[in-house]
Amino acid sequence: MDRFDAMQAFVRVVETGSFTKASETLHMSRTTVTQLVQQLEARLRVKLLNRTTRKVNVTADGAAYYERSVRVLADLDDAETSVSTAAAAPRGRLRVDVPSPLARLILVPALPAFHERYPDIQLDMGVSDRVVDVIGENVDCVVRGGELKDQSLQARHVGDLQLAVYAAPSYLKRAGTPSHPDELESSHHRIVGFLWGRFGKPLPYAMTRDEERLNVHGRYVVALDDGNAYLAAGLAGMGILWLPKYMSEAHVARGELAPLFQDWRLDTMPLYLAFPPNRHVSAKLRVFIDWIVELMARHAPIARG
Repeated sequence: MDRFDAMQAFVRVVETGSFTKASETLHMSRTTVTQLVQQLEARLRVKLLNRTTRKVNVTADGAAYYERSVRVLADLDDAETSVSTAAAAPRGRLRVDVPSPLARLILVPALPAFHERYPDIQLDMGVSDRVVDVIGENVDCVVRGGELKDQSLQARHVGDLQLAVYAAPSYLKRAGTPSHPDELESSHHRIVGFLWGRFGKPLPYAMTRDEERLNVHGRYVVALDDGNAYLAAGLAGMGILWLPKYMSEAHVARGELAPLFQDWRLDTMPLYLAFPPNRHVSAKLRVFIDWIVELMARHAPIARG
């Protein structure tokens, strides 16, 4: 038994949930994949998979072995890449997690150019605004807005999001246009709340005008934990929004959002790319980081001074 082939077969069965689908993606016969997994179980003396006529489920031991196997296979791939001519053409699977609006508006539209440049990189892109356990979930890197709280990760500052305040015309027609941010604290005005993953609640926004500085909380009737849903609620007239420029500019141009408090300044939101510490930065991860930096330089450049 080739342990590398057996491990690869087991990983693919877990990921596809099927011996047949695994065999198709590995270009092996179903019998070969089945035998490799059986030989692996015999060698380890544990049951890795529960098989029924309808589906394949991973056991507790299998789940633990799967996580380690994925890391071993990734390390082997990196090792081969680093000492071969493939170093000039990065290849392999890359697992990343990015905020949903950033994916929809910037990253996904730019993916065809990335794929043309690096056709042998397979991207598994998680799209969410949740807090991802980079190490526990075996993710190669995450892109996140706001200061990073997990100091165990290596991080690169890749951009700064310019924020401003907006509301839909339908909201302003119903509630009127506020003239000062403090009206959001004590009047009939409402905001759309954003539930920050690591806190589970909306956070105040710092706003400055000359010597005046406020931390605006506001009151909401709906709070959401996804950026695209947050924007949709604002467009539906549910309340006032704080948005990065890349999320708002098209809607402002179409008259779907109106800027508020334009004589006030908001602190920028830093954008970070983070990845596990003490791990070799593979060629495929390095070019992905460079691509993110390149994109953010156009869409959300780092503020200087």
